[in-house]
Amino acid sequence: MKTPTFFRVAITALTLAASVAAQDNSQAPAPAPAPAAPVWSAGPITFSGLIDGYYSFNANHPASRNNDLRNFEVKANQFSLNMTKFTLEHDADPVGFKLDLGFGKAWDLFHATDPAGVNTVKYIPQAYVSFKPKNAGGLQIDFGKFYTSAGAELTENNLTWNYGRGLLYTNGPYYHFGARINKPINDKFAVGLQIVNGWNNVEDNNSGKTFGFTTAWTPNKKFSWYNNYYTGPEKNDTNKGKRNFFDTVVNLNPTDKASFFVNFDYGNESKVGNGSANWVAIALSSRFQTTDKTALAIRYENYNDKKGFITGQTQMLNSFTVTGEYKWIEGLLARLEYRRDWSDKPFYGRGNQPGSWKNQDTISLGVVAFFGPKR
Repeated sequence: MKTPTFFRVAITALTLAASVAAQDNSQAPAPAPAPAAPVWSAGPITFSGLIDGYYSFNANHPASRNNDLRNFEVKANQFSLNMTKFTLEHDADPVGFKLDLGFGKAWDLFHATDPAGVNTVKYIPQAYVSFKPKNAGGLQIDFGKFYTSAGAELTENNLTWNYGRGLLYTNGPYYHFGARINKPINDKFAVGLQIVNGWNNVEDNNSGKTFGFTTAWTPNKKFSWYNNYYTGPEKNDTNKGKRNFFDTVVNLNPTDKASFFVNFDYGNESKVGNGSANWVAIALSSRFQTTDKTALAIRYENYNDKKGFITGQTQMLNSFTVTGEYKWIEGLLARLEYRRDWSDKPFYGRGNQPGSWKNQDTISLGVVAFFGPKR
């Protein structure tokens, strides 16, 4: 299928804008670092929040009005509220907490498979208490509901490079409920242990527990390497057949204006009887700060769902995304994004025929307003 003229024009516009911005920037002195968004606080409690909405055009015009395999710009050919979030937190000294309150379609997707029921948990993306004993060398213990450690992309759009999440984020764990421990070994290396109910469940679906093992190596500001391994039973009403998931992320920041990451995932789901299903995925991403107000992000992903366990169909998925960003002021940004997804098998909806097409092209415009510290 040839790319429609509308998309060729959009891609050309994005490319020219980034090129012109880069030329202008090369002739001007380097801008001073942008100040952090104002911190709102009341005594020991810090407040932060965001409002995030978008319009997404899907060239397939699916009758479902949904973009397939997307998080969080899932609604097609309409204006949508992605998410709102309001956070209260207090750093552990030695006791602290974090409470997120959320509303929007993103949180419905986030909690869609939780055995507790989406309406029970969707308004609280995170809620945990922290304990950081003095004279314990930075040891911290958290208990409650918290985002997963796996993956390069984060949940909130003001903390990511592209507007829409990639395939690795969409098909990995989002959050866990249980306990986690993090301990710095020195100023460059830290290890962690997590004991949780499983993937994306406040209420457990069996009596087994999932264990997470994490490492973080940050030798300098230009390089970091994170590893995460989760293992445990994830099937309903049985502890047989474990899911093993390994995730690794390498971040490179050679200059203040160029950043890159590589994210690799391998997963294996053992069946109750014989056999197993596995999947392998990789994401390559880059971000270029073209001026003090503009940035360009490019991402490519390959996702091999070898047995169809993740997507419901045995297939090789690919995705290419290019995102232009404009920041009006600190705390208000817009992103214009072109994305093409394709598979070696018919999978994407087109018109009144779900799962009939091998590709999906979208253009999305998202606007994010936020305040408080970026963390």
